[in-house]
Amino acid sequence: MTKRVAILATDGFEESELKSPLEAMKNEGFTVDIISEKTGTIKGWADGNWSGEYNVTDTVDNVSAKDYNALMLPGGVINPDKLRRNDDALIFIRDFFKQSKPVAAICHAPQLLIEADVVNGRTMTSFNSIKTDLKNAGALWVDKEVVVDEALVTSRNPGDLEAFNAKLIEEVKEGKHELQHA
Repeated sequence: MTKRVAILATDGFEESELKSPLEAMKNEGFTVDIISEKTGTIKGWADGNWSGEYNVTDTVDNVSAKDYNALMLPGGVINPDKLRRNDDALIFIRDFFKQSKPVAAICHAPQLLIEADVVNGRTMTSFNSIKTDLKNAGALWVDKEVVVDEALVTSRNPGDLEAFNAKLIEEVKEGKHELQHA
């Protein structure tokens, strides 16, 4: 059975943090959908400027975590800041944890996990500037290229993408983790 993964993003995602995992997962034969808060296309961010556009598969108010095997959250500064104000996005994220499914977040994307209230007691990493936010939300923050805590995969920045993609794919292949929790 083909694994189906949702990438949740909106305008202002770090382009490499969407493009690289998307390509890695497609190369594994996974079906990957880009889920956003709007239809059409979303625009990435790279090197301090707007970059490529990506087609949105569906909107977050129209999908359910039960339709996917895993969730991937790209970073960027603008993307998670917009999405963490969207109740449908937070419910979508929280449901992956409730259903014990793998979730992967890179760079600033753990801000979404803080807002979804799923980081307390978890060992994680992130972009350095949100380290204190994660600690204040109850996470144990560590400075490593990739951290896996019961199907929750986190990485710091685009320089960690190779390790991040490998662990993301491994966790998706493993499937549900009974100890994954919200």
